Amino acid sequence: MEYLGIRYSAKNLPELDPEFIPFAVWMDAYLKEAKTPIAIAVEREKGQITVRRTYIRGTADMAAADYRYTERLVKFLLWSIGGFRVYVCGCSAIARQLQAAYCPEGARAFDYDFFLKLYERPLEIIDLPLSDCPAPNEAPRPIGGHMNGCRIGFDAGGSDRKVSAVVDGKCVYSEEVVWHPKTQPDPAYHYAQIVEAFRTAASKMPRVDGIGVSSAGTFIGNAPMISSLFIQVPRERWDEVKTIYDRAGKAIGDVPVVVANDGDVTALAGAMGLNQGCIMGLAMGTSEAVGYVDKDKNVLGWISELAFAPVDLNEDAMEDEWSTDIGVGCKYFSQDAVIKLAPRAGIVMSSTMTPAEKLRAVQARMEAGDPKARTVFRDIGRYLAYSVALYSKFYDIHSLMILGRVMSGRGGETILRTCRAVMQAEFPDLFASIRVMLPDEKTRRVGQAVAAASLPECKA
Repeated sequence: MEYLGIRYSAKNLPELDPEFIPFAVWMDAYLKEAKTPIAIAVEREKGQITVRRTYIRGTADMAAADYRYTERLVKFLLWSIGGFRVYVCGCSAIARQLQAAYCPEGARAFDYDFFLKLYERPLEIIDLPLSDCPAPNEAPRPIGGHMNGCRIGFDAGGSDRKVSAVVDGKCVYSEEVVWHPKTQPDPAYHYAQIVEAFRTAASKMPRVDGIGVSSAGTFIGNAPMISSLFIQVPRERWDEVKTIYDRAGKAIGDVPVVVANDGDVTALAGAMGLNQGCIMGLAMGTSEAVGYVDKDKNVLGWISELAFAPVDLNEDAMEDEWSTDIGVGCKYFSQDAVIKLAPRAGIVMSSTMTPAEKLRAVQARMEAGDPKARTVFRDIGRYLAYSVALYSKFYDIHSLMILGRVMSGRGGETILRTCRAVMQAEFPDLFASIRVMLPDEKTRRVGQAVAAASLPECKA
């Protein structure tokens, strides 16, 4: 197979998506003959900088391949790490192309706007000589794992909110309540619901020593800067959103409040359950949610929004309606992947069905032994195997924990089994070093809300 003049080999492509071009496989083939050094440095808050040194082909006939590789690499770095400034060191021509793409009128206007909202400053692409590349400055930090005292753990989901009262590591009360945060434009609704959950948990304990929150979104400190939970809230009222968890905590008392991305809390729950680090949690639900803790069970301070990071270089891949990009993770590791592949397998569903209903319909076929449904879930497993190879280039992964509603039942078993088989066949070293798994029973017992409760460090 060949793409942009680069020959590559992939022997287990999805049956229903044979034009899939695994970014990891193509990258390896491209880099074999790449000799011209460049570096990409991504800067985020508090002077943190991540540096990726790599190579391009650097010849006129490879200019398209050079830009495609570098642009997709920058895209992956931005959505895994986060940042407001990207230094392109060693190739002015590519830097100028990226400047034209990552601007309000460019091809990556969505990305520009996202990071503007996240960091409240414009995203910059800076052209530098290779010799002037900034030095890396990473700042991993501990996350949770504290079990002493009386704690509240709150898990803010898109359709239900869960809260737990936890005393010295033991859950003494938990509840799950339906709410509708994504349809509410008034943040007073969200605040009232959060405070009600906190107060309910507080009433089940003699005192409250700390509050931990697992929430969808990207955060600076405890402040949700972008979050689907508040998608209907006008931006002019976002100051109320940024302080919502801290204000809700003060309604309970003068106790520490710590908020973390739900993906990172998932990885924390895995680390607590397995008692090890280097864990990535990947949830396939409405979208793709990812979190990671390193060997010391620290978070990297990265955003890990891999739903918008590229996994497929096929230029005719399905477009993500929100980000307007193609080949990004949310179309491969979510209910959208099932919905995308089902018609190709010959499964016809009514256009009036909701995405969740379509997923359940395909899953019901799978439980009944329908071979068409089996092909759908098998192909998602193939996507996953190739993307594990990609993710491992950016994260040190020892265990990849797969969860979410797409992974339920026989469909999830097929995804897992296929992923392992393809990894063993095409990436034997990765297969030997990365355990791809469902959450074990101990991890399930820890749970998202209980892991969230462990976030704050309390004096009790």
